[in-house]
Amino acid sequence: MRNMNSPLSPEIWLNDLFTSKAVTQGRVIRRKRRDIERFVGMEPFLNEINRRGYRAIENAGQIVIFCNQGPIRWLTPNRPPRVAPLSFKESGPKSFQDFGITPR
Repeated sequence: MRNMNSPLSPEIWLNDLFTSKAVTQGRVIRRKRRDIERFVGMEPFLNEINRRGYRAIENAGQIVIFCNQGPIRWLTPNRPPRVAPLSFKESGPKSFQDFGITPR
C-alpha cells in the first residue's frame, strides 16, 4: 500500500532506482519489500520490472532485482523446509536402545 504522505512521488522513486549506476551496468540490486510498498506499491513496481525485462525474487522481506536479462541458475538444490528440532518435552526420554546402541 503506497504511503500518500511520502515526499517522493512513485515516478521519482522508480526513476531514482532504475537510473542508479548498478542498474545501468546490468548488476543486481535489492530493496526492502516494505519500502517498495511504501513509496510505489507492489503492482507498479512489478509492472516496471516486467517492462524492462528484468526479474526479481523475494526472500525474508528483501526483493533482489536482476537488472539484466541473463539466465538465473540456482546453485543449491530445492529442499523442503527444515523442521524445528523437537524439545526434550516433545520427544520424551531416550535410551541407548532407541538408537540401537548397546551400553557397555
